[in-house]
Amino acid sequence: MSQQVYQFSNTVIDKMKAYYASFLITPPQGALFRAKTNEAVITAYKSGKVLFQGASPEKAASLWTKDAKTASAQATYSNKAKTNSYTPSSQLFSSNHIGSDEAGTGDYFGPITVAAVYLTKAQISELKSMGVTDSKALTDLKIRHLARDIIQLNIPYSLIALRNEKYNQLQKKGWTQGKMKTMLHHHAIQRLIKKIDQSPLDGILIDQFCEPVVYKKHLASEKEVLSPSTFFMTKAESYSTSVAAASILARTSFLKQMDILSEQTGIELPKGASRKVDQTAAVIMKKYGEHCLTEIAKVHFANTKKAHAYLN
Repeated sequence: MSQQVYQFSNTVIDKMKAYYASFLITPPQGALFRAKTNEAVITAYKSGKVLFQGASPEKAASLWTKDAKTASAQATYSNKAKTNSYTPSSQLFSSNHIGSDEAGTGDYFGPITVAAVYLTKAQISELKSMGVTDSKALTDLKIRHLARDIIQLNIPYSLIALRNEKYNQLQKKGWTQGKMKTMLHHHAIQRLIKKIDQSPLDGILIDQFCEPVVYKKHLASEKEVLSPSTFFMTKAESYSTSVAAASILARTSFLKQMDILSEQTGIELPKGASRKVDQTAAVIMKKYGEHCLTEIAKVHFANTKKAHAYLN
């Protein structure tokens, strides 16, 4: 478990507490609040210090330190040596390229959605001026508005949703979530390549969720191969506007699917995998039976087992 510590103003800490309202857990003595998400446990103290610790503390912290961290990262990226054959050149970010990203992987309720977006050099600057950036740094309302604007520009994209029933079937067959994401990214990218036909394409950038060698193994297991000039990069949405646009479209698709599932069940389904999610799953089991979860949730998550505690 790794950790990062930052100093924030009281105003920012108040915003953080409101943002993590559905993830709050009992704080330690001397803390203002503590929240637990899939990425990290966030603890804010009266001194203004905020501790991020867990699987991806830097990812959780980037939501609040993004402006400063991104500026630094972009300024130094071109000075970094190329680490392997799958690391893109900084020139790719301003070239004609495809970017892909996913949403919903850490959410108990709802599908996994993957989007791939193709942008030309001219479109990159246009989308930047619109405010297209990493969806994790945007509110859901802003994300929906930007997705609408992107679509209205007739920018080529491909979108795939892996609904819960199919997700659970694949999981029972032994597919890991990593393999599912690999195949979703692959098919979204292949569909987009066909859509753009002979348009100039300088490369493909995937927001990295596993090592490239593992990604290629997942493809090989389904008799598929990696497209030429495909690159992988963590936090790619901070560098590539194509990936940022893909993250916005994927997130919007996930939100729309959550709206539909909430309407179908008559219960507002919370995002994430918090205690509130456990309680909601219990309500659904009481009302419809546990079998209903296979159509609206990722049932192998620990939330299913935890929900049983609320049935007694």
